[in-house]
Amino acid sequence: MEIEMENKDIYTKDGTTDYRGNPANKKETGTWKACPFILGNECCERLAYYGMSSNLVLYFKHRLHQHSATASRNNLNWSGTCYITPLIGAFLADSYLGRYWTIAVFSIIYVIGMTLLTMSASISGLRPTCYSKDDCRATDAESAVFFLALYTVALGTGGIKPCVSSYGADQFDDTDEVEKKHKSSFFNWFYLSINIGALIASSVLVWVQENVSWGLGFGIPAAAMAIAVISFFSGTRLYRNQKPGGSAVTRIAQVVVAAFRKYQIEVPADKALLYETADSESNIKGSRKLDHTDDFRFFDKAAVEIQSDHIKDSVTPWKLCTVTQVEELKAIIRLLPIWATGIIFAAVYSQMGSLFVLQGETLDPNMGPHFKIPSASLSIFDTISVIIWVPIYDRIIVPTTRKFTGHKNGLTQLQRMGIGLVISIFAMLSAGGLELIRLGIVKRHNYYDRDYIPMSIFWQVPQYFLIGCAEVFTFIGQLEFFYEQAPDAMRSMCSALALTTVALGNYLSSLLVTIVTKLSTRHGKLGWIPDNLNHGHLHYFFWLLAILSVLNLGAFLLIAKWYTYKRPVGTLR
Repeated sequence: MEIEMENKDIYTKDGTTDYRGNPANKKETGTWKACPFILGNECCERLAYYGMSSNLVLYFKHRLHQHSATASRNNLNWSGTCYITPLIGAFLADSYLGRYWTIAVFSIIYVIGMTLLTMSASISGLRPTCYSKDDCRATDAESAVFFLALYTVALGTGGIKPCVSSYGADQFDDTDEVEKKHKSSFFNWFYLSINIGALIASSVLVWVQENVSWGLGFGIPAAAMAIAVISFFSGTRLYRNQKPGGSAVTRIAQVVVAAFRKYQIEVPADKALLYETADSESNIKGSRKLDHTDDFRFFDKAAVEIQSDHIKDSVTPWKLCTVTQVEELKAIIRLLPIWATGIIFAAVYSQMGSLFVLQGETLDPNMGPHFKIPSASLSIFDTISVIIWVPIYDRIIVPTTRKFTGHKNGLTQLQRMGIGLVISIFAMLSAGGLELIRLGIVKRHNYYDRDYIPMSIFWQVPQYFLIGCAEVFTFIGQLEFFYEQAPDAMRSMCSALALTTVALGNYLSSLLVTIVTKLSTRHGKLGWIPDNLNHGHLHYFFWLLAILSVLNLGAFLLIAKWYTYKRPVGTLR
């Protein structure tokens, strides 16, 4: 009996398996042994992504010869698509392929896209024709190849973004208190690895693109992505894998259909009478049972058992669903308001790759007589901010706040996200204030037609630094929150849901640029965001985002107070 208990203890109890499909051995798989390969993959993938995206708005403007507003919109739309495609990858991972094979397949698609992008910027006949450094023209065919490459990358990233953070968290057993504590730290170090990749991209690669060639500037990220694939496959024997649980969309649809079929039936006061499987395991592969909650009671009707639900002693899921299946839907509904409050924050974050870069082009880039810092490279200070704040948060803030709150992570995930929303308001105020000062100098000295004014580009550092600080609180808190609150068999899907806030933030920013441009250019006016920003009012746009952020913070505080946390019961074995 004692030997049997010892054997049970060496295996995980969260349903994970090793690469052969056998129960995962705690001593041989997972935890920090497996994480370096996952973190290495993410670092290289983010280097590839930021290596092309950090300076992309300037490629649109100077190589494809697009106006400032058009370049900003195209950049935001592509960035948004990169955060919508994760819904495809997440669905495949949770339902059919599992996270391992989804990451593997989509990584190869990503490499193909990066290779095509490099070719479009370096091979004669595919690259735009340039008459001077900033005077280039691209034919329709050349533009088409470039956009095909970009959106192939967007598809490839769709299978990586929603799965890598969840896959790393899968390496820690939720039922083991020691491992569970390490999982929270994993999200912090995961985000740090993202920013190490971004640091190299926004410094070295942006400089290469501006001063050497765009072909090499895209070729290095392509090579980094190939290294990311190699890193990922190298850890195969050490990974713990969650089994895909079947289509989450189908399960949600079944609950909705079953509830509406029984809309006239009363839910019993005794919740023990609601339908659930008799054994300790859930009937959903890869998912623990979920305890019943009292909100959204209408959907409890789907778990009310009546005679017609049984056909030849078998249950029809479109007529009768388990409590766990109903609670899956409730968990998603509860997440949606929190998810919605992330959109405005993402719109603020998206300015780093668009309007911050254009603002930086109007400032003095000189660092000594022979070196100019590209405006896109200023995002390095966002990255430095994250690299500074992650260990401060993990090693100082968490232990300190834990003494006062008693919470194992110091702050709850919602408290952490709220602090980030507050900081993001100050980031927009900082950007708007700088632009107001810059325009004052332009007006006083009649610098309207100068390429840049004698004001150092490093005055942009505070706004980048504040956004980096806000990221550590909001984005990492969001990653952990959506993973923890997701039903077990829907974790990739919920991670993708969190990422869509970034997509919608980009789309919202693009929409705001379109609306503002249309309204502010009436009656022959140049508008808020003209090609020559010296004649514009970019600070109005930043202040608009600050006002929206204040309103969003108020909504978040109300929603967070209302939120009910998920309550899993039992184990998967």
